[in-house]
Amino acid sequence: MAAVASAPSVSSAPWWQRALPHVLAVLFFVVLACVYFSPIMFDGKTLAQHDITQFQGGAHEAQEYAKAMGREALWTNSMFSGMPTYLISLHFPGDWSVYLQKALTLGLPAVVANLFLALLCGYILLVALGVRPLIAVAGAVALGFSSYNLAILAAGHNTKSLALAYAPLVLGGLLVTYRRDKWLGAALFAVGLTLNIHVNHLQITYYLLLLVAIFGIIELVSAARNGRLPEFLKRTALLGLGAALAVGVSFGRLYTTAEYSKYSNRGPSELKTPAPMAPGQAPAAKSEDEGSGVDRDYAFQYSYGVGETITLLIPNFYGGASSMPLGLDSNLGRQLSSMGADPNMLAAMPTYWGQQSYTAGPVYMGAVVCFLFILGLFVVEKRTRYWLLAGTILSVLLAWGKNFETFNYLIFDLLPGYNKFRAVSMALVIAQLAIPILGALALSRVLRPRAIVPAAPVLPGTKAPLSADAVALLPKVLYAGAIAAGLCVLAYLASFSFDFAAPVDGELTKQGFTPQLLGALRADRADLLRNDVWRGLLFIGAALGVLYFHLRGQLKVVPAAAMMVLLVLVDLWGVDKRYLGDQHFQRETIAEAFQPTPADQLILQDKDLDYRVLNLANPFNEAQTSYFHKSIGGYHGAKLRRYQDLIERQISNNNQQVINMLNTRYLITGDAKQPVQRNPGALGNAWFVGEVKTVANPDAEMAALNTLNPATVAVVDASKFPQQKAATYDMTGASIALTNYSPDELKYRYNAPHDGLVVFSEIYYADGWQAYIDGKPVPHLRADYVLRALPVPAGSHTIDFKFEPKAYAVGNGVSLAASIVLLLVLVGAVVYAVRRKPTEDAVVAPVTLA
Repeated sequence: MAAVASAPSVSSAPWWQRALPHVLAVLFFVVLACVYFSPIMFDGKTLAQHDITQFQGGAHEAQEYAKAMGREALWTNSMFSGMPTYLISLHFPGDWSVYLQKALTLGLPAVVANLFLALLCGYILLVALGVRPLIAVAGAVALGFSSYNLAILAAGHNTKSLALAYAPLVLGGLLVTYRRDKWLGAALFAVGLTLNIHVNHLQITYYLLLLVAIFGIIELVSAARNGRLPEFLKRTALLGLGAALAVGVSFGRLYTTAEYSKYSNRGPSELKTPAPMAPGQAPAAKSEDEGSGVDRDYAFQYSYGVGETITLLIPNFYGGASSMPLGLDSNLGRQLSSMGADPNMLAAMPTYWGQQSYTAGPVYMGAVVCFLFILGLFVVEKRTRYWLLAGTILSVLLAWGKNFETFNYLIFDLLPGYNKFRAVSMALVIAQLAIPILGALALSRVLRPRAIVPAAPVLPGTKAPLSADAVALLPKVLYAGAIAAGLCVLAYLASFSFDFAAPVDGELTKQGFTPQLLGALRADRADLLRNDVWRGLLFIGAALGVLYFHLRGQLKVVPAAAMMVLLVLVDLWGVDKRYLGDQHFQRETIAEAFQPTPADQLILQDKDLDYRVLNLANPFNEAQTSYFHKSIGGYHGAKLRRYQDLIERQISNNNQQVINMLNTRYLITGDAKQPVQRNPGALGNAWFVGEVKTVANPDAEMAALNTLNPATVAVVDASKFPQQKAATYDMTGASIALTNYSPDELKYRYNAPHDGLVVFSEIYYADGWQAYIDGKPVPHLRADYVLRALPVPAGSHTIDFKFEPKAYAVGNGVSLAASIVLLLVLVGAVVYAVRRKPTEDAVVAPVTLA
């Protein structure tokens, strides 16, 4: 961005006059967010978000404990027989960024606040770069209303949405640091990255940092070529300090997450023998890429089709979402009507015919925004254009995943940390940031006041001479419009060569879909594509017209900018409502969603302190059971690795002895006549064993479970616990009972005639659980692959197990210290901005000039 000539005069205006456009913009964003989510704001409804509902089920025990006791529960037994709450529901008092987030959301309800933040942060980014307020509003709308932002809210991915909302603050701080004021830029970068990391969606943060890294490489090359390397390094060091501060504020969460990741299913299994492909089947072939991350096939399960990239411009190119409503006037509607069939099935039809197994909707940037992005490739300053173009290209290539395996398998194996994430189609969030930013900078380049040069030529159809700048820009605007429209026309022509057949069509045929119905459905898929082509051409033509008439001097800046805001908004709003519309709202609250079933009511009559429940219907992908009981199953993407091994090799094979050792007292059957079965073989909370068998490695330990009777024998991996030797015990008359229960503290009382070994039906986790006998700390070990065990002396004694992870205490202390420093940085940034001389506003390095 060139030096802003009007900056000194703007700075000399009264503060309220300078603030008014920004206040109006913020109010506009509040109105937009409230109107879009009007069922929540004005109708008393809630958004039906599957993942949020499931989260509430898994977090219920920890949340209720925190309310009752006034402190966090660091462990929960409500899911997968027990796991840390680090990635479920855990607050760190030392992290003060939560208060900053509350201030920024203005008290708006969740999801409404998410959309508002996306708009606000996009606006801050563009204003920080010197873009005029009305044009910054257009760019903010492009960033905030990108279809993916709304589709993920419909699915309940609120943290992902928040991480995306804060990303523009990070990029704004980055650009301001290198191109304008290093002190204000570094402060903005630190705040933005702090908030981005705070919401704890590390995959989005990872993609954001890839875009930051591309910028850094381009800036480094430019600095080296132009002799600015020392200054570049100074500013980079400032950003490094800002990044360290951001990490410090969230250090508690990051530290505990890093610790947990070593034990979670995002890390490797200790087992050398691969798990069976399905219960009862032979083991699968050993994966070549098995290592410290997720399985490659798992990571690339959701890969964007190469052809699907055109959905950035034409949303219904591949039919939209996996399930879309069709009208009575559709081809399928008319066909059903002629057959006298039930038209209600039109409410959810498989219009999507792409390669993904499921999609909530395409990633649509907007026809107007794509046109402006193409224009940016002609008119925006080279360093910025190359950065954003490179980010967009990388984003698309990564999203293709297995559809471009030559590149992506290499990246998966070599790029540090990349193999920790799944659903590579999510990489399109990089493009979701880059495309609107470049488009907004292009719009800013075109829509600006221009001095008329008396000697300039008078173009046909104009009454006054145009500036040389306008004359130079006109053909570039027309080229960009022609390219965008040309892509739409090519898509339209290509549609006549498609058969619009989808992988799901075979299943529809099995369900009774006749050839006539299938043909009608495919005709609807074709219509969806072609209608969106015409829709895109209409918006591109309108945007092109606004810029054309402005450059010809027939439309002033303010009305032209207002028209562009309206075009961007109407374009994106209309598509967003397809994937997050009124049909997604309900009057039922999350609390009402968790009503106890007859099975739950029967089980809850048992008032014992601690036992577990197994829901036989989809046990490892639901949290209804976790809301009411201590569940064998649950709903979480990062369960303990050893427990996942147990699920794959024992529980899924219905090993009753393993189910018994997990103290599974009740089975929810799903049978209306007998909804609950009591398991008489449940071993209880703890028991003495008569024999200890040692094995040489984890595979042998897992294999021993196939025939183990855990009530009398414990198996211990001697490679991990060499202190425990094979032994036999006479524990006749020994007894042990749980006397007090809380999620992260368990008390037992036992009586034993001899020294022995107690096995506890509790999940072993090395970093945090500490055993005490009569108040004195003692070491414990792991038995039966996942359970805790403790050698105990003869006599009558008490045993306490307390979850006291050092990572939480240390991490929270670091977070508190960093939060204090961040507060000082914010105060310092405000004081610096107020005291800064007005002339400093005009010192701006090039950003948007060609």
